Amino acid sequence: MERNLAQYKSVLAGKGVTRFPEVSDEFARAAIAVKAGTKPLGTIWAIENVGGITKEGERLLLEGARLAALHILGSQINNKLEFQVREATLRSALDASLSGKEIAYRLALPAGTVLSLVGFAAIANSNGSVPLITHLGNELSQYLAVFRPDAAITTTSRTVYLLLPGGESESVMRLINGALSSIHLAFKDQIRAAISHTSTQPADLPSMRREVDDILRVTTINPDLASVAKLEDVHARVLLDHVADELIREPMLKHPGIQAMLAYDLENKTNYADSVVAWLDAVGDIALAAESLFIHANTLRYRLRRVKDLFNITLDNPDDRLAVWMQLRLVLRS
Repeated sequence: MERNLAQYKSVLAGKGVTRFPEVSDEFARAAIAVKAGTKPLGTIWAIENVGGITKEGERLLLEGARLAALHILGSQINNKLEFQVREATLRSALDASLSGKEIAYRLALPAGTVLSLVGFAAIANSNGSVPLITHLGNELSQYLAVFRPDAAITTTSRTVYLLLPGGESESVMRLINGALSSIHLAFKDQIRAAISHTSTQPADLPSMRREVDDILRVTTINPDLASVAKLEDVHARVLLDHVADELIREPMLKHPGIQAMLAYDLENKTNYADSVVAWLDAVGDIALAAESLFIHANTLRYRLRRVKDLFNITLDNPDDRLAVWMQLRLVLRS
């Protein structure tokens, strides 16, 4: 192994044909490096005849190395151009800037192809450091070039999106796990992946992106959750996030008594909000809720009655209970 490595280094450092004499376990050989300027692209090796390589043989090796370099560079350029086209197309597709037909044409997607969208995002480590998203995108691109060259990948300011055509659920999961394993040395456990629902309509990509973004919004701020998730894994949290967004957009939807109760608790060192949440969490079981609060059941009953008198919060109606519970959970988890 060490001898082979030394021979390769010798060939790559040489400016022409490098020759190696016959030894006990090797024929005499001639080799030349394939280069683009000073950048090594590969090597060409030939076993010599008994009389050694001729001048014509050396000329053919030199010409072969030159042609090989041209072919390799041409292939790299074509691959890079195709990658750039696919990247730009996916970015525009996710932004709803292209029609479904245009997306299918640019990405050469046959009609009816099942599409999966995967998003990757990074979380901070214990020191608060977050990996560069461009670094993540480059590492994933290298992995996909080998295992899924038909995929399209694009990087935004926070997320790397990957479009997988024709991927069944199991194969998509295998690819994601393989990618995470491949980049683990560089990123440790700081990467989260989200998988959208599948679709055969390229025009659905914007909605698939929103789904991926919703999932990553949850998993990137909850480090205890799985590193790979679908909507079904975090559905309740995503729903609460949407409710929170709507309450921010439309403050009039907030129950005024909720904020009044929280302010009253803060000012008077009372626990009305905690008492309501405990009772709702216990599905109306007074004894269980009181036990979780370390208070007597009658104390909890008194507090629940006072909630109606002080803040006009009614808990008799199921809809009212649900609305109050959601608002309180959103406040207490923030």
